[in-house]
Amino acid sequence: MPTSITIATPSARPAVAARTRPTSLGARGEPFLWALGGGLALGLLMIVGFLFLVFWNGIVTFWPKPIETVTLRSGAIVAGEPTRSNNYRPGPEVVAQLPEAEKAALARRDGYAERTLYRTGNYDIYNEDFRWVSDFEVAKTERPGGFYFLERLEWGPCVGTIKAVEAGGRKLEGAAIKDEAITALHRTARARWAEIRAIERGRIGDVNHTLEKERLALRRVALEAGAGSEAHRAASARFEARAVELRKAHETLAAEAAVLKAEDAKDRITLAEVGGREKTLALSAVVRLYPANDLDLGDRIAIYLGRWLEFLTDEPREANTEGGVWPAIFGTFAMTLLLVIAVAPFGILTALYLREYAKQGRLVAIVRISVNNLAGVPSIVYGVFGLGFFAYILGGSIDQLFYPERLPSPTFGTGGLLWASLTLALLTVPVVIVATEEALAAVPRSMREGSLACGASKWQTIRNIVLPRAMPGIMTGLILAMARGAGEVAPLMLVGVVKLAPELPIDGYFPFIHLERSFMHLGFHIFDVGFQSRNSEAGKPMVFVTTMLLIGLIALMNLWAIVVRNRLKRKFVGSSF
Repeated sequence: MPTSITIATPSARPAVAARTRPTSLGARGEPFLWALGGGLALGLLMIVGFLFLVFWNGIVTFWPKPIETVTLRSGAIVAGEPTRSNNYRPGPEVVAQLPEAEKAALARRDGYAERTLYRTGNYDIYNEDFRWVSDFEVAKTERPGGFYFLERLEWGPCVGTIKAVEAGGRKLEGAAIKDEAITALHRTARARWAEIRAIERGRIGDVNHTLEKERLALRRVALEAGAGSEAHRAASARFEARAVELRKAHETLAAEAAVLKAEDAKDRITLAEVGGREKTLALSAVVRLYPANDLDLGDRIAIYLGRWLEFLTDEPREANTEGGVWPAIFGTFAMTLLLVIAVAPFGILTALYLREYAKQGRLVAIVRISVNNLAGVPSIVYGVFGLGFFAYILGGSIDQLFYPERLPSPTFGTGGLLWASLTLALLTVPVVIVATEEALAAVPRSMREGSLACGASKWQTIRNIVLPRAMPGIMTGLILAMARGAGEVAPLMLVGVVKLAPELPIDGYFPFIHLERSFMHLGFHIFDVGFQSRNSEAGKPMVFVTTMLLIGLIALMNLWAIVVRNRLKRKFVGSSF
């Protein structure tokens, strides 16, 4: 009989949701990732914003602006270049004198009014060269033709209309005054001024230099052989004969310059400011003039490029607020180059000894800690040390040994280009030491052991294996040192930088390179123009354009060093740093 088999199936169990352990958002790292990314973005935004501010204000500084004549409600007229505008709150005494309509307009704007700053020039007439004009003062604003903008050697720019031009024995007035004629006469006057300058600063300067050299030679004989000795009497006779020749040459050159000056005094230009007052000045004293409201695009571009050329190749004038910065460019470049030449061997040799030769122990650890702490010393302290040790002690000793005839006037015993470079080398040497040590440590030990196993000495291994592969890292340290040293100002104020030093430390006199001379620096130039000039508004454009130039110069020097470093990296592509 068949039997039936019953298979019991388990009853269906209710589905149970999978249990997950809650994880905090902080444990996953997303908040920290967003915070780091936001910090990076904020930092980049600040850098880009700063560079944009500097470069925009620097690029537009030399662009020629139109001249506006503003007729005020009082009847007075103001003429000048509009430079910038802003909002401000007039004082209650000013508001009380306004008409009811203007008071109501101010009330609608919460008491704020708009004003424009005009560069009026004519400092020798107005005793100011900038003037604020509020919008409630203005009755009419125009840009009439015939207004000229003159850049002068002294007293800043001049704004007005040309009344007369006297040059070459003829006088131009009224309709005879043409832009082409004025330009030709001005070019001739400036060429004559350059000739006078070449005589006074070049040929007469050579005569004075030779005379001073002969005088110092006579004094040296007096110090060595004694005053009144036979050698001193013979040297005195030679000096007197030579001095007579030099004085005659000086008188001849001075007479030649006097003739040119008398001729130059006949070339004059008469300018009338917007109020009618006239000013007559030598035509050669005008650096540049142009009809501001009658320029086309080509004329504006020519003036813009001409101003840039003057800025990059000429020397400063008007308390550094006008003219060029070529001495500061040269001084910054020369100081940075000497800084690198001084800091590279000292920093590299120190790091090489600490990493490769010194026995690692407590003493070496103390030295490393001291080097790291030196990076935190204020830069002004280095300036005080450089002035005391390099200038007064070392420079004073050099003067006693090699230049006794110049004393008590110091030669090396005062601030100069050499002492400034050595001071900044001490300031930046910790950066080079640390970077070089890290680069040396990154060279694999196996490469050292392989070289030694092949029979090379330790120095041969370092010279042929370690140093070439560590050179990219060493170059990184030099780039950082160069960037920091080129931008330092505080130590330089004590060891050689000055407000104005138009003569470069390189000339045609032996030894041709004069490292003992004071020099100009772009960083100090920025400080001087921004905070030491008589008019901050006149110096503000030069601050931006000089800052832009300093950033560009440092970038170019760093770019050159980066190119060298990258070539070394490609040469030793198998190394790790």
